[in-house]
Order: sequence, then C-alpha cells, then structure tokens
Amino acid sequence: MDIAEYQCHDALGLAELIRRGEVSRTEVFDAACAAIERGDRSVQALVRTRFERARDESERVDNAAPFAGVPTLTKDLLMAIVGEPLAFGSASLATWRPQEDSSLVTRLRQAGFALLGQTATPELGLMGITEPRAFPHPRNPWQLELSPGGSSGGAAAAVAAGLVPVAMAGDGGGSIRIPASYCGLFGLKPSRGRVPQGPMHGEVWLGAVVEHALTRSVRDSAALLDAINGMDEGGPYPVARESGFLAALERPPEPLRVAVSLGEPLGKPLGTELDPQVRQAVEAAAARLEGLGHHVEWADPPVDGEALANAYLTLYLGHVSADLAWIARETGVAVSRLEIEPATRAIGRLGLHLSVRDYELARREWNLAARAMGAFHRRFDMLLMPVTAAPPPRLGELYPPPSHERLMSLLALPGAPRLALKAGMLRHLARDALSRTPYTQLANLTGQPAMSLPLHVTPEGLPVGVQVVGAMGDERRLLALAAQLEEEVKWQRHLPRLSRDR
Repeated sequence: MDIAEYQCHDALGLAELIRRGEVSRTEVFDAACAAIERGDRSVQALVRTRFERARDESERVDNAAPFAGVPTLTKDLLMAIVGEPLAFGSASLATWRPQEDSSLVTRLRQAGFALLGQTATPELGLMGITEPRAFPHPRNPWQLELSPGGSSGGAAAAVAAGLVPVAMAGDGGGSIRIPASYCGLFGLKPSRGRVPQGPMHGEVWLGAVVEHALTRSVRDSAALLDAINGMDEGGPYPVARESGFLAALERPPEPLRVAVSLGEPLGKPLGTELDPQVRQAVEAAAARLEGLGHHVEWADPPVDGEALANAYLTLYLGHVSADLAWIARETGVAVSRLEIEPATRAIGRLGLHLSVRDYELARREWNLAARAMGAFHRRFDMLLMPVTAAPPPRLGELYPPPSHERLMSLLALPGAPRLALKAGMLRHLARDALSRTPYTQLANLTGQPAMSLPLHVTPEGLPVGVQVVGAMGDERRLLALAAQLEEEVKWQRHLPRLSRDR
C-alpha cells in the first residue's frame, strides 16, 4: 500500500481492507509512518512519534477489534500513555511521564488503534490557536501560512494533511470544532461525561472539557464514539456505556425543527464582526436543510452572551491557577520558577486572586444557560450557527504580541492582580480571547453535544465550518443529520487533496 492509496480511505475503510485480507496491518502501518515522515515536514502537526512501540503493540491487537490496525494520533494534553512524555504543550512538563494509561487511551487500544504519536497543542490547551513556544507550530494544510486553530490544531493538521484518517482531540471551549472549521474536517464534541477522563482526572474544567476526535468522515466519528463512550471506574457522571451511534447513520433523521442563528447574543457583547463568508455558510446550510425537508426558523439562543463569556473566563482563570500548582507539585519546581509562557503566568496570577464567591457565581451562570437551552430544545431539535467568526487566521496573528506580554508582566507587582480584576480586566480578556470564536463555549458550559460540519469553501479556497448544537445526550440525531449532509455535500472530495498535491 503506497501513501496515495492509504490516504484514499477513512479509518473504517482501512479496517475493512485489513479484515478482508486485501492489505496487511504491516502495510497500513508502514504507509502511515511514511505519510507522517513525509507530510509532517510541511505541516508540523506532531510533537513526537512512537513508531517502534506502536508496531510492537499492534502485533497484540485482537483481529475482531473495530479499528484493528488503524493508525491514529493522540493529543499532547490529558491523553496519558504510560511511560511516554505528556507535556501539555509546555516546557514545564517536557520530561514528565504518566505512570498509567488514561481511560481513553485504554479504550483506544481495546478498539485496535495503533498509537503512532502525539500532536501539538497550545500550552495547557489554553488558546484557540496552536502556537506553543516549546514545540513547533502546526500549519494549516489548506494554506501553510495559516493556523489550523486550537487547541487541537496538531490533530486537525494531521488529519487534513492525510497523515492519519482520525486523530484524537479535546474540546473545552471549541477546541475540536474550531480546528475542524479551519481545516475542513468533521468534529463532534460529545455530551458532558460521555467520554471518561480517568484515572488522572474526574472532570476537567468542571466538565466543560470533553475528548473525542477529528475525522474526515462522520462514520469514523460515530464508530469511535461507540468504542470509547461510557463512564469509567470512579467517574463523576453516571453516564452508562451506550451503543448505536454508528447504526444511527443507516437512515436519515426524521424532519427536524432547526433554529438558525448568526450568534449575535454571543458575539455582539464581545464586539465580534461576522465575516460575510461565515454568514453565507450558515445561510446556505439553512437552505440546504430546508431542501432536505427540515423545518428551519430563525431564532437566537436565549442566553446572555456577556455573562457567559465572563463566567467562562472566571472558571478558566481558576483552573489555570490550579493547574500550575499541580505542575509545581509534579515537577518539584516552584510556580514562580516554572518555564511557562507569559500569558499562562498572567492568567495563573489572576486566578490565584479570584474569590471563592466569584468562582461559584460564575459556575451558576452555567446552570442558567443550561436550563435556558433545555427549554429552547423543547421548541427546536437543533441549533445551527457559526463555529468561528471568520476563516482561518494567519499563523502568529492571534498570539499575544510582545506589548501585551509586557503588560502581563506587571501582574507580578504586589496587589496588581486583585486591582486588575476589580478594574474589569476579565471583560478585556474575554474580548481578546473570545471575540473571534464566541460561538463554541455555549455547548461546553451547558454540556450539550455540538459538531462542526465542513459545508462551505470560500472563493479563496478556504474551508468554513458550520456548527450544529443538539439537546443534551442527542448525539445519535446529530450524527444522523451529519451523515445526511455529508451524503448531500460529499465534502470528502476535498481531502486529502493538498497532501496529494505536494
């Protein structure tokens, strides 16, 4: 199997070829390694490979596993592989190694995947771009001077470039959906608690973070969810293991009631300006859904976007501060001496001065939004709206400039963090951090499943995703709708076009 043939298939397609004996696991493995060695020179998606260990592990995989012999990549964040480095995108953890596999990695092994390496993420997964100072910056395979987004930017670059058919990802504020939109991929964020995060973690960011994958095909995402879903031992949510996600694709969904919104309640408080191509993508998707027999009606989500942004950033600050304390404990290095980026250090200092009351009040905003969206979904099955406000940015465009970093350094002065918070710095942070991507955090705070669909390409040849949010626990109908649109649009013809053209 050569690289071109390897890149023609999604994960289930490769598994079927292996199962039928048309190719061997070794041939697929070698083609994947060759694709990574050749393609990653351009896209810089990986921070490290583990080819030899993965080859040994693959020899012990059960032939009956659904993805037996299929290559994948894990993210350099949360996804622990015993004995392997897990740096969380940070120089401060460059040599840290977990002592056991995460529950997700255990399930990936049980499903038959070959874990070939780890993909880049911003430091601690904190940005919607992937430009960590400690590691190479992934490039968008559609145009190499552009960002693939974040925080799962390395995973998105790897799949869009044809290095692997599926790469694992995580989403705490849009980190699956944003890279999916920028790289022309399918990206599903499952419902809160659907995918376990043990044994190192019970929940991450109070359950806002959910792990899954970036894929070329809907069926790969659905079959993967069949394999990895369900609580693990000691997990915080009683989410039983379920099946039927792949089976849900066998027939189109019944006519759905779809609300369509340009996301003004979420973007307007942050000064977001919607790019005309994003508006066109949403309007075209709405028309396509109507043509497929779904009831489409313009209606905004009934939430206070400014309150949600502030609540999200409040919890974000608190958790970063806690994460830095954890890193200090694990490495034996004081927080003040950790090798971390200026923006991370500034966020940690602000979080250290949050009051417990403000933290709890912010958490209650999550519940208000969840209750409002629960009532909204009594009227509508799905909500269609943008993923991001614009097509992918240029590399470096959104990283804090040196002038901002100098201002952040002032937070080291005694009393400065507390004064900054009182002076409304949280609002400034919300505008800086979220104004380009204000539409994805809602589903993280409410816990709802949401997906990015690659339905639009601009005249300049750049992908623009469209987001669909479902009611809590409604992944099956989301996936069925995605499969219906995939069949209609046939978006896979775009991929892995660029890797073939190189």
